[in-house]
Amino acid sequence: MRKPQTVAALTELGRVQLSKSFFLRDFLFSETAAMHGLSNVPDDPTLAIAAGTRLCEDLLEPLQDAFGRIAVRSAYRSSEVNALCHAKGYGCASNERNAAYHIWDRRDAKGHMGAAASIVVPGFANRFDQPGDWKRLAWWIHDHLPYATMEFFPTRWAFNLGWHERPLRAIMSHIPGDRGYLTKPGMAGHDDAHEAEWAGILP
Repeated sequence: MRKPQTVAALTELGRVQLSKSFFLRDFLFSETAAMHGLSNVPDDPTLAIAAGTRLCEDLLEPLQDAFGRIAVRSAYRSSEVNALCHAKGYGCASNERNAAYHIWDRRDAKGHMGAAASIVVPGFANRFDQPGDWKRLAWWIHDHLPYATMEFFPTRWAFNLGWHERPLRAIMSHIPGDRGYLTKPGMAGHDDAHEAEWAGILP
């Protein structure tokens, strides 16, 4: 599938259904693109659709089934948009680091496919807002879903949730007081069950 060159073609691309609840259009908005007059459109729609489908079907749908509606804050970034975001210091990693992550239509250096979205789970965040509560959601996902990476932020426990063909299974925090890894391969307890950490969080 070629990159859309017309409004009609982009409209059709946006209508591609990635899972029962999500369409590609749900993931294409970018504040950086809007402010700088760029189009946040995949150069390789076929790869973006394939990676996005796995993200939605394997992670976002079961998370939404468990906790209610997911709010997407940021997701797909074109290489052009991500490069500008990185150059301007808006908090985006380089294109090389974001390949197979926020740049869904670019494989990583080892040729693997992946996709990520920055999301908020209101059904959780509205009920659990005390220091450290984000860990409860993180451990639930760790125990239940085939995620690759999670990266948590302080505002409403927003986090980047990544799917990847070679999942790392690591959870990172940028939250003051909890900065660093919650878990990653090799850390104590990584492969254990963590029900004691997340018990009682389901609506």
